Amino acid sequence: MKRAPLLLAALSLVALSLAACGGSRPAAVAGAASPVSGPVTAPNFGDRKPHPWDGRAPSAYAVHGTDTSRYQPPVDWVTARANGINFTFIKATEGAEDADPMFQQHWTAARAAGVATGAYHFWYHCAPGRAQAQNFIRRVPKARGALPPVLDLEWTPFSPTCTRRPPQAELLAEAQIFLDTVARHYGQMPLVYVSPDIFASHELWRLRGVEFWVRSVAGHPSKVYPGTRWTFWQYSGTGQIPGKAGDGDLNVFAGSRAAWQAWLARRAHP
Repeated sequence: MKRAPLLLAALSLVALSLAACGGSRPAAVAGAASPVSGPVTAPNFGDRKPHPWDGRAPSAYAVHGTDTSRYQPPVDWVTARANGINFTFIKATEGAEDADPMFQQHWTAARAAGVATGAYHFWYHCAPGRAQAQNFIRRVPKARGALPPVLDLEWTPFSPTCTRRPPQAELLAEAQIFLDTVARHYGQMPLVYVSPDIFASHELWRLRGVEFWVRSVAGHPSKVYPGTRWTFWQYSGTGQIPGKAGDGDLNVFAGSRAAWQAWLARRAHP
């Protein structure tokens, strides 16, 4: 998940049920839809710089989606949904204080268009895990049908404020605090998004109880993350998605259409 670029069925709208957190409540999110259970739409988008895949290509997977942050302008989610964007993860927070100013707009519009929607937190290597979890909890509502929260773990060599690479034991411990704190609040364990370098160097497979969303733009995850079971695969940062201007990240779900519906039923917020 890069910090920068990086059915059409009508769904009835319901009010979001917001949960209190530490005496405060997340900002209301208008126009949120009920849980997504409609049919999967087939991919009808391109890739500006497609990779010549060796082995199983992303096109072999049935369920495609994207991820989104402030660096994308308003997205026409209805058009994106009709052209094969079945899910999206939207950046909500970063570190212990920062929030993505486009989160609420993307979140509301994607859910209203019938896109399965979740929120992600970009990890800051200079803040403790509990404070980062509290930042996420303050800003992301408990929304019926939402995908699990995501912790985005990457190195940040170009950060203007924090380029440190903490020791393995520290990173694992602080990330686990974040995961467990968020899991207690939302009632389900977050996913963890990883890139190959940090996953290998700090043995992130040691995190307890998580599913992985892996980035691999030049090889199938089975080669880049050997022996690792993954749920989502980000395979491109140069997708050309109708309704989404410029380059967009492209992702697939690991299973079939039926497996996707079963995963949603098990993992989407009740």
